[in-house]
Amino acid sequence: MQVLLLIRTKMRQEWLQKQFPSATARLEVASADASFRHYFRATVAEKTYILMDAPPSHEDCKPFIAVSKLFGETGVHVPEVLAQDLEQGFLLLTDLGNATYLSVLNDENADDLYGDAIDALIQIQKGSRPNVLPEYDATLLTREMNLLPEWYISKHLQHVLSDEENAVLNTVFESVLSNNLVQGKVFVHRDYHSRNLMVSKPNPGILDFQDAVYGPITYDLVSLFKDAYIQWEEAQVLDWVIRYWEKARKAGLPVQQDFAEFYRDFEWMGVQRHIKVLGIFARLFHRDGKDGYIKDMPLVADYLRKACTRYRELVPLIRLLDKLEGASETSVGYSF
Repeated sequence: MQVLLLIRTKMRQEWLQKQFPSATARLEVASADASFRHYFRATVAEKTYILMDAPPSHEDCKPFIAVSKLFGETGVHVPEVLAQDLEQGFLLLTDLGNATYLSVLNDENADDLYGDAIDALIQIQKGSRPNVLPEYDATLLTREMNLLPEWYISKHLQHVLSDEENAVLNTVFESVLSNNLVQGKVFVHRDYHSRNLMVSKPNPGILDFQDAVYGPITYDLVSLFKDAYIQWEEAQVLDWVIRYWEKARKAGLPVQQDFAEFYRDFEWMGVQRHIKVLGIFARLFHRDGKDGYIKDMPLVADYLRKACTRYRELVPLIRLLDKLEGASETSVGYSF
């Protein structure tokens, strides 16, 4: 493994030097995500760039390039692809800075930062059209929810589900899916949250969009305001969701005309996402050896439990998880 890492490091440095043959490029780690991609900040003559290292045996750079162009055409701030080498798995990108929303958000700036994020999200959604991105269809949504029994329940909680328990899960999954699939469809980033939004000019800079799809309109709003990495009071989240809904209606986006119905869609989409995220975080730990996400599981589980407690069809899921986790009851909070 160490030899492979050294080889990859050498390849990275040689490729970068070819992009700047007359200057010395200095590399430092910028970030790594939950996949095999790694990002490095390259400094060349006091100007910075981002080098994406995505080994072709594990990652495909083509979706990143395509979505960068697609989202950029809507007018939002995404990295520009300056150079590419698909055979080796390298991209040279413009640098959107190193200040993530997560690193700077506080009570004083949250309204402004989230206001910018809402406006950018609406810009992306206004540019939506079918048959461009993969469909966020029943197969994909269900595959994501199945990560819960496969990785969270089986591997993390070490519980083998009975036939009766499997039936409970399947019934809840079908209810969630029936809501998700009838929502209006738009371009969906899929991870539109505080770690992937950068404080920049124009604001925000948007990263990690390569898995974008065409699907339910509330999905990215859930990612933004039921964020696995930062929590806000529910009254505050409700206010931000209303602000989005009002702007989305004015923009002619396919949201419910009644806010109570829209909020229900938001909640049910959140249930799908948090079922998936619990499974992903468990997989990252048990399969990939990445333990940094374990600390974020309780917040994700809390989002899931609160939403499910508000809707009769979803209560059986929480009863099952409470039994498996030994969890206590959670206050219900806001509903309509």
